[in-house]
Amino acid sequence: MTKKSILVFGVGELQCSIINRAKEKGLFVVGIDPCADAYGKELVDAFEVVDGQDYERTLAVARKYNVAGIITAATDKPLVMMARVAKELNLKFYPEDTAIISTDKFLMKEAFRKGNIPCAKGKLIFSVDEIDDFVFPVILKPRDNSGSRGVILCDNIDSLKTAFEETIRYTKKSSVLVEEFIEGKEYSIESLHWNGNTEIIQFTEKRTTPFPYNVELGHIQPADISSIDKEKIRKIIEQLAIVLKFDNCASHTELKINNKGIFVIETSPRLGGDYITSMLVPLSTGVNMEDLLINISLGNKICVCDCKHQFDKFSGVTFIALLKQGKITHINAIEMNSKIMSCSNVKFFIFKLKQGDEIVKITNSLDRYGQIVMQENSREKLMEALQKGNVIVNKCVQILNNR
Repeated sequence: MTKKSILVFGVGELQCSIINRAKEKGLFVVGIDPCADAYGKELVDAFEVVDGQDYERTLAVARKYNVAGIITAATDKPLVMMARVAKELNLKFYPEDTAIISTDKFLMKEAFRKGNIPCAKGKLIFSVDEIDDFVFPVILKPRDNSGSRGVILCDNIDSLKTAFEETIRYTKKSSVLVEEFIEGKEYSIESLHWNGNTEIIQFTEKRTTPFPYNVELGHIQPADISSIDKEKIRKIIEQLAIVLKFDNCASHTELKINNKGIFVIETSPRLGGDYITSMLVPLSTGVNMEDLLINISLGNKICVCDCKHQFDKFSGVTFIALLKQGKITHINAIEMNSKIMSCSNVKFFIFKLKQGDEIVKITNSLDRYGQIVMQENSREKLMEALQKGNVIVNKCVQILNNR
């Protein structure tokens, strides 16, 4: 019997997990990526170098391999292209308008406003002179980027002027989005949508860098959220799915909670990155969202019972944050790996730096230096273990401060 083919958009590090899941299901996996040396190119059955904006070439690859479904994970960049290809080939996906809105933070905010989704006040500005109707602090964001790149908190007009020049570098647009700053703890909601169903699989709690930048340094599942707020969130996600026409997809929705309510920051109709859906969700629930999304994309039947937790544990990831800036003079890699991996709760560990590398202030997700993924039976044990892991790494790295 001929294997079914599935097309994976992006063959980077964060797509490797879903590539492996597709192969384990017996699928012929085709991967496309604009980078000829893509991180996961050796994992796929067929690899093609395709520019992210080349619709005709993308469509030709899909037809060449007679793909039965299309998927990606942890990236927004290919969503519009995926929607166009899916429409042409009659594959399971969401409308192109959904992809366009979901990859433009301003259009998304407009959709939230029209759909009565609670969110921060925001507008486009082409220069700092257009900020007059906002009260500081405010957040500046590029409309069309992710990974916290160009997202900066501004406390006054002087910091806004400096931030505007940085934020505009991270967008292809001539404008940036300015938002009122919402106080509160930050969370993400991991969901699946198919045939009119919306199911929240897990609630994720986030740990971020201090402002002015807002880079995620860790995630905990399940989040410490009251049952009352969870029910409110379920209703918001259901409404959001209707407003944005989420179907045949996963979603990763970021929000904040404070004493004034729940506010959606942004959403995307794809699996969450940062190992949230590839590792943390299976470790905390036993549910594999990648498997379910693959089935959805192929048109295979799934039911609500497939989303039911098989168990309830605690999982987390900490992204390595070195306490000093400067040049690395020595790494005791043997001791680091031995101490980290000797912990029974460690499920994954990687440290990406080497001697001679420069440590800079973390301003976006590309500046993070590795990660530790853990699973525990209690929140307290998990938090303690994640902190211990970071301490071990810092003790094993010697840094010369050049300042």
